[in-house]
Amino acid sequence: MGKSTSSLVFIYRHHCKCGIFKNLDHALSLFDKMLHMHPLPSIVDFNHMFGSIARMKHYPVVITLIRDMGSFGITPDVYTLNILINCFCLLNRVDYGFSVLATILKLGYQPTQSTLNTFLKGLCLKGNISGAVRLVEEMENKGYQPNMITVGTIVNGLCKIGETSAAIRLLRTVEKGNFELDVVLYSTIIDSLCKDKLVTEALNLLSEMMSKGIQPNVVTYNCLIQGLCNFGRWREATTFLNEMTQRKIIPNAYTFNILVDTLCKEGMLTEAKEVFTEMVQRGIEPDSVTYNSLIDGYCLQNKMGDAINAFNMMVERGCLPSEFSYNILINGYCKSKKIDKAMHLFHEMSNKGMIPDVVTYNTLIGGFCRVERPQATLELFHNMQAFGQHPNSQTYAILLDGLLKNKQITEAMTLFQEMEDKRLSHNALIYYTILIDGFCNTKKLTTARELFYSLPTKGLHPGVPTYNIMIKGLCQEGLMDEACKLLEKMDGNGCSPDDRTYNKIIQGLLQHNETSKATKYLQIMVNKGFSVDATTASMLVDMLSSNQVDKNIQEFFHVSFPPNR
Repeated sequence: MGKSTSSLVFIYRHHCKCGIFKNLDHALSLFDKMLHMHPLPSIVDFNHMFGSIARMKHYPVVITLIRDMGSFGITPDVYTLNILINCFCLLNRVDYGFSVLATILKLGYQPTQSTLNTFLKGLCLKGNISGAVRLVEEMENKGYQPNMITVGTIVNGLCKIGETSAAIRLLRTVEKGNFELDVVLYSTIIDSLCKDKLVTEALNLLSEMMSKGIQPNVVTYNCLIQGLCNFGRWREATTFLNEMTQRKIIPNAYTFNILVDTLCKEGMLTEAKEVFTEMVQRGIEPDSVTYNSLIDGYCLQNKMGDAINAFNMMVERGCLPSEFSYNILINGYCKSKKIDKAMHLFHEMSNKGMIPDVVTYNTLIGGFCRVERPQATLELFHNMQAFGQHPNSQTYAILLDGLLKNKQITEAMTLFQEMEDKRLSHNALIYYTILIDGFCNTKKLTTARELFYSLPTKGLHPGVPTYNIMIKGLCQEGLMDEACKLLEKMDGNGCSPDDRTYNKIIQGLLQHNETSKATKYLQIMVNKGFSVDATTASMLVDMLSSNQVDKNIQEFFHVSFPPNR
């Protein structure tokens, strides 16, 4: 090999080993040059190349390159074929991977432990855990001893399909063997327990893990912090942040983002800002997730000035806002009925080359409905389609509801006809429920009733929300007997009334001085574990104070809601 060729091979080898590629084209150019070298680089050099491209997640490209390599007379080794199997598995084509295994045997190679572990990963990715377990048994029969990668792959697969109990059983089995358990294995199961809403069990497993001398890492803590925050246990989550510091485990951006997002959603903006400040002081640069959480938190509290300040800070610190960032702000302005400011942001998005998505349009359509500008709503709906953005089921639901609430009955029915023409049948019950509600609210009870009772003929079975709307409409018109019969029918159809159903019936009965029936439904409701809502309670208190209720309801009220509560 000439000196210059040797130097090139050295450079190419360094690129492949370190994965130093500007992009895929750069890697492909290097591969082409390697193929035309004389003599050819070794198969080891090509394997480094394939491994680097696979790490870039261009799996089909790797498959093609290995095939092309064969046409140049280069014979793959077992490591090449392992890479090929891995690419097929990651493309969810384990069947093709097994055909490569046949090639390995045909070439006289022996599958390595890595080969079989790759198949395990592929089977687990497909959710074929039973197949993975059978493969482990076959491995043992042929003299392959499962290692920690084998165990970790199976545990990860079990956790991903929600079989956390089976993963724990495997952990207990492994404990009895010669395996040395590690933090990755425990963290995988802790994460799965948290996702299964078994946070206490996850904390117990953390204690067990630490009692065995296995120290948690940042991933372990992040799983637990997320699990605790999901259940509103943010105080416990913040103590873990301090514990991480004591154990010299450096929290990352994800750690802080969990806490900032949770505190913002809890309305604890001062505490969220304190965590944000601590994040910056620790030298961890907030990312778009951090800023979006802060912006959303301010919007939820209708503090739009603070939300804009957080947005501007995000830009000043070099973190480019995304369509999602704009959508949060637009939603905040729409909810506070500042539709002009929302539209200003909408135009700003377009000026910056961002394409508003269906969420943006849905938010603005809802905003225009909220400020009673139905014509602007329809104009935006048509513009949305003109710019190539297809409405989804939520778009139609928001628009239909908005038109009805703005008493645009003709336009609503035209839209509904358009929806029927487009055969949007998968959400038909939602649309009919919106229509029934709209007709009830506009005093068109006869039309609402006809629609409601026609649902079974259309193959639709009303659920609790639809029944509740119809019962509410009947109560508003004083048709209490029909409302009560509908409640009984609802229960008989296997559609159990909820607390809203009972509260609405009770309110209607009290308004029409049918206190005996109201008492009956109050008793049923309480027996089912439901509570009176604020409106029902207020009506009962008002009637008691004016002595307008009979003895039965007075007795019921004092037994169910004693004064010392």
